[in-house]
Amino acid sequence: MSEFTGIWIPLVTPFARGAVDFAALRALVASYVETGIAGFVALGTTGEPASLDDDEQRAVLATILETAGDLRVVAGVAGNHAGALLARVCELNGLPLAGILVPAPYYVRPSQQGLHAHFTALADASTHPLMVYDIPYRTGVRIELDTLLSLAAHPNIVAIKDCAQSLDTTLALIRDGRLAVLAGDDLQFFNTICLGGHGAIAASAHLHPRAFVAVWEAARAGRLDIARDAFHRIVPLIQALGAEPNPGPVKAALSLSGRIDADLRAPMTRASDAMFERLRAVLDEASMPHEDADARAVRLEAQA
Repeated sequence: MSEFTGIWIPLVTPFARGAVDFAALRALVASYVETGIAGFVALGTTGEPASLDDDEQRAVLATILETAGDLRVVAGVAGNHAGALLARVCELNGLPLAGILVPAPYYVRPSQQGLHAHFTALADASTHPLMVYDIPYRTGVRIELDTLLSLAAHPNIVAIKDCAQSLDTTLALIRDGRLAVLAGDDLQFFNTICLGGHGAIAASAHLHPRAFVAVWEAARAGRLDIARDAFHRIVPLIQALGAEPNPGPVKAALSLSGRIDADLRAPMTRASDAMFERLRAVLDEASMPHEDADARAVRLEAQA
């Protein structure tokens, strides 16, 4: 089975008075270590890497690696300057990473041939496995299925964070079997794993990560009735966290429990007052999704 399975949290980067709050980041990472998640994605979209300078990115990644314990860490590598990206990949080769997560070059909208060359060059340069990040609504270009299947032949391209919102592509990649398919759209998480996908990189799992793990473990055990019920309980949370630009709602939700500040760096803005009120309702103790007895039994059986 691929190493890229289960629930991965694409970590936010906490800020305090405009600076990275490393104490809050360490506490946040530590709080997830015993939740059953598979690992973390550092410096992905949710981590606001575009607002961090190079030194801050290095320090954020170092903090996560130091605190993650036995959990695996994937590092995001994004941009559209080929030379800078190659240099970054070579720098990351010296770190104990599980892999690198690479989206299509944003803004420039390369051809499919250009996309193939982009991912191939980075995979050739990396000593870590590469996960393709297909998210056309952010990059401006879709990685077509034929390109993805061609990239799957590369020995160092092993997985995809699937945010293309194309059922045909998702199903084709799962049936092909060479890439581990992880849902990147949280609402598609249950669909993906039921089709045979490998898990999810889910920003919503910052809240109630054990509930996301319960869905994954029940589905993997073939208990789709339990998995479906567990997923339905977290749908209101997922929908709320997706109602405004990521990661504003996630930071707002975490701030309501005092774990981090809700601030983002410009041009991103913190969640609206209406979002805070919606999140308070969703996160109210009476409506929190708890692991029921059936889900707990499945989890204990999986661990045995």
